[in-house]
Formats: sequence, structure tokens, C-alpha cells
Amino acid sequence: MTGSNRQVISVSDLNRDAKRLLESEFPSLYVEGEISNYSQPSSGHWYFTLKDDKAQVRCAMFRNRNQAVPFKLEDGQQLIVRGRISLYEGRGDFQMIAESLEDAGDGLLRRAFEKLKAALQAEGLFSEAVKKPLPKLPQHLAIITSPTGDAIRDVLNIMRRRFPAIRASILPVQVQGENSAPQIVAAIAQANGYQKEPFDLILLTRGGGSLEDLWSFNTELVARAMAASELPIVSAIGHEPDVSIADFVADLRAPTPSAAAEIITPDVKVWLNAIRNMKQDMMQTVTTLIAHQSREVNHLNRRLRHPAKRLESLQQQLDELERRLINQSVRQLDGYRFEESHRRLIAAINRRFAKYQAGFRRQAAKLQALSPLATLQRGYAIITDTDKHQVITHANRLHPGDKIIAQLMQGHLLASIDDTFDETPDPLRQKEQ
Repeated sequence: MTGSNRQVISVSDLNRDAKRLLESEFPSLYVEGEISNYSQPSSGHWYFTLKDDKAQVRCAMFRNRNQAVPFKLEDGQQLIVRGRISLYEGRGDFQMIAESLEDAGDGLLRRAFEKLKAALQAEGLFSEAVKKPLPKLPQHLAIITSPTGDAIRDVLNIMRRRFPAIRASILPVQVQGENSAPQIVAAIAQANGYQKEPFDLILLTRGGGSLEDLWSFNTELVARAMAASELPIVSAIGHEPDVSIADFVADLRAPTPSAAAEIITPDVKVWLNAIRNMKQDMMQTVTTLIAHQSREVNHLNRRLRHPAKRLESLQQQLDELERRLINQSVRQLDGYRFEESHRRLIAAINRRFAKYQAGFRRQAAKLQALSPLATLQRGYAIITDTDKHQVITHANRLHPGDKIIAQLMQGHLLASIDDTFDETPDPLRQKEQ
């Protein structure tokens, strides 16, 4: 039929107009479905079909977009696709151009994560005010984790390298799966209630994984058990980008298990240097104390005026004890932590010095009993001549008329000799006879 007003367009024009219409009428939108027919040619672009039980749509995701997707695509995977509707003009195929992909399972978990996070934060479980301080040097560490994972090997290797003296006990649990959350809760309770050799710190850790793999650490059950723990808890869940509810509740969050081991254990070299410095200070204190006590002994020596040889012997014993005490103190300091060795050392010094001081006083008492001064206290006198002040021990050295000096406990007497006797009878009675 000729001469009509109909307008005839080409197939290319039709597809171009349809494409323009689709793209203008359907802005960016989200579509959920199952992947099938996934392919990736050498160009790096992704092509797949998104379907449900009644329909399907072809999808394309260009390389500049798919490089940001953090997971691999597989047929049968459930996805949420954000993109725009378009038309492939060359074949007239209706299609969706994908701009971002989200695992449908992760999306549900992420929404549950954010909901629980908001609720617990509103209760104050994440507040810095409720965080418990960590011990500077843990005595017994409870590690709640899988006993066969990489995380526990990394933690133990670093702890052995940095501070091998710290004792660590593994409380084995499943770190993913249906039973893992109740096991983690039970392990936290076990660590808090263990009395035989009490723990003073808990490390809750596991290696990396998907959001679903880490979900046990995002449960309210585990979060409330951590908040109720009397022991401080360090969390190290997954890799550095992974953040769990457990990380927010923990008293300290480490980005990785290895980092947690670095935080928990001090550097043994730093501690050894500090102990050596404090040992030197202690030795100086001990030396000063012994020197002070030695001066006191010397002062007593001068006051008592005991025989010199006995005092020299006692002084030599004191010097030997000082040498042995210092050597013993050094040996003891090498084997103990500083606080315990300091207490024991001071106690040992006080006991040892008290023992030797008591022995010294006993010897001094014996010497005092043998001292001529003690004899004077009992009423006797020391007789010397007036010329050379020599002690008179025999009567035949004196003659009538000689002068003598008698030393009493207090004071002296000057006397003259009337007569002498070989024995010690009463001279008055002899004259009467």
C-alpha cells in the first residue's frame, strides 16, 4: 500500500530507542535471585543469569566493577544485585548491568549484626567505663579457641618468643557452626570458675573467615557471657578488617591473633634489663645495710673493751657472713621474679642478721663475765704500785711502808702497807693470838 503515513524504522533504531526507554524508566534498583550460566571470558567481564522459580534475566558486570567484589561467583549462589536495566542492541536482549553484588545470606546476617550491635550499645555493653584493665604480666592465660587452627599456633609461637615464663592453658571449643556459641559461653564460665590455678586473663580468638563463619562471635549469647566475665577478655577474631560483636564487648580488641599475643606478653628483654637494674639497687641497699650494722658492731666493740683477738675473730666471721650473704642474694635474685625475690631477700637478711647479732651478744656476755671489770662489780679490787702502775699479784713484792693504788668499781684508793702475809688469814685474829 503506497501513499500511507506509516513510519518505518530500522531494527537498530528500534533497539536503540528501547534501550533509551528502559534506562530512563528504570533507575538503579536491587534484584535478588540465583546465579546460573556464569562465565568470565578473557576480557574479564562477568556474564550470568539471575533467576527465581518463575523467571530469569541476563546480567553483565564489567571488569571495572567486578574487581571490587570480595567473593567468587558460583552457579547456584543466591545474590542481591544492584544495577540498572538496559538492552544489548546487537541482539535485542533485555539485560541488567550489575554495579555491585551482595551475598544474600551475608546481607541477612549483616542486618542482624547491625540490629544486635545497636541494642547492646544502647545498654552500655561497649562503654569504656566497663572495660576491665589487663594484667601487666599474666600469671595464667586462658586461650579459648580451636586447638587445631592456625590462630593457636601463631599465638603460642609468639608467646614463647617474647615471654616463655607465662603459663597458658587452651580451653578447646568449636569456633564456627551450630554448637560453637554454647561451647564458647561454657569455656568463659569455666575460666572464671577455675580455682586450682586461677586464670587472670582470657584470650578469645580464631582465624579469618566469612561473616557466616564468624557468626558465633556475633551472637547475643556470647556477647552477654563476655560482659558478665569477671576476668578481662582480649578478643582477636579473624583478620584485621573483620569486626565482630565480641570485639566491641571485649576489654581489648586485637586486630589478629598474632597481634593479641604481642599485646598480652611483655618483651622479656625489657623485663630482664629492669630486673638487672633493680638487682643492682638492691645489692647497694644490702651493702649499705651491712656496712651500717658493721659500724654498730665496731661501736659496741669499743664500748665493751673486750679482748682484741676475740673481737677480730668475730669481725672475720661477720665479713665471711657478709660475703656469703651477698653471693646467696645474687643466686636467689637470678631465679625469681623481682617482687618475690625482694621480699624473700629482705626477710632472709633480717633473719640472718638477727641470728648473728644474737650470737654476738651471747659471746659478748661471756666475755663480759670474764672481764676484769665484772670482777670489780663483785667487790674485788685491782692493786697496782705507785711507780709503774703494775698489777700486784703476789704479796711478797710489797714491804711495810710501800704505797699502793687500789682500783675499785668506782674510784681509786691510795694506801700504805703495814704488813704482808704468804697466806690469807684474818690479820686481826692473828694479832690477837
